[in-house]
Amino acid sequence: MAGMLSVSRTDLAQRRQQLRRRRQIKNFQTIWRTFAVASLAGGLLWVAIQPMWVLKTSKDIGISGNELFPDESIQSLIVLPYPQFLLRVKPSQIAQSLQQQPIITQAKVSRRLFPPGLKVQIKERIPVAIAELPRKSNHRENQKTSVGLLDATGLWVPLEKYTNHNPRLQLPKLKIIGLPEEYRPFWTQLYQLIRQSEIQITEIDFQDRTNLILKTELGEVHLGIPNSRLSEQIQVLSQLRQLSVKVPPQGIDYIDLKNPKSPIVQMNAKKQAMDGKKQKTNK
Repeated sequence: MAGMLSVSRTDLAQRRQQLRRRRQIKNFQTIWRTFAVASLAGGLLWVAIQPMWVLKTSKDIGISGNELFPDESIQSLIVLPYPQFLLRVKPSQIAQSLQQQPIITQAKVSRRLFPPGLKVQIKERIPVAIAELPRKSNHRENQKTSVGLLDATGLWVPLEKYTNHNPRLQLPKLKIIGLPEEYRPFWTQLYQLIRQSEIQITEIDFQDRTNLILKTELGEVHLGIPNSRLSEQIQVLSQLRQLSVKVPPQGIDYIDLKNPKSPIVQMNAKKQAMDGKKQKTNK
């Protein structure tokens, strides 16, 4: 019994000693890891504050995704004091400020280490129509009409917001007249229908809330109050594309598609009378 007890005590002592060694090794590893991480962080910080990791001018900002506006215009929208330490720049704040610009819908900003700089990827707001606000009756006649550009979602942006950044911007061919708050509810649907139409549509007039008027290659088309029949009305308009072969656009006063199931072609009486006089004279 004494021998067994002695062996057990010896084993316990050895186990305690092994546990102490393991704790010492673990503590040493923890201290070493902490020292290594601190050294690495300190090294990175030292490297980051060196002159080579500094944004010197706006040219150190790379722009991608822009088609309407040159790089210099987008760079001018990023307000930074130069020189600027790269790690002090907050990409998320720059992206947020860019997205507040009416000509930009999305922006993503990240740091670029080699060479030091910023990478800015944007998505521009593409204009699809020239949007003219109608003059109010109490305005003076010589007052300028407010002109803007409309995107596919119906957002109206003043024209100068685009031309200030690109004076040579190619403007859309489609024109719309009316108050944006009036036609915005159905604009997205109408624009998609116009894009798919086989008839060329150059102007949309919504100054009369009760009658949406389209100017097309066939002449004026009256659609009435915009409603769920828009799709059917544009389809019927496409079916009338052969009308120009039989009747010249000058001979048509307007096409009434308020009831798409029963389209009406209103002829130009003055034009017909003039043509009749010409025919008699020729005889």
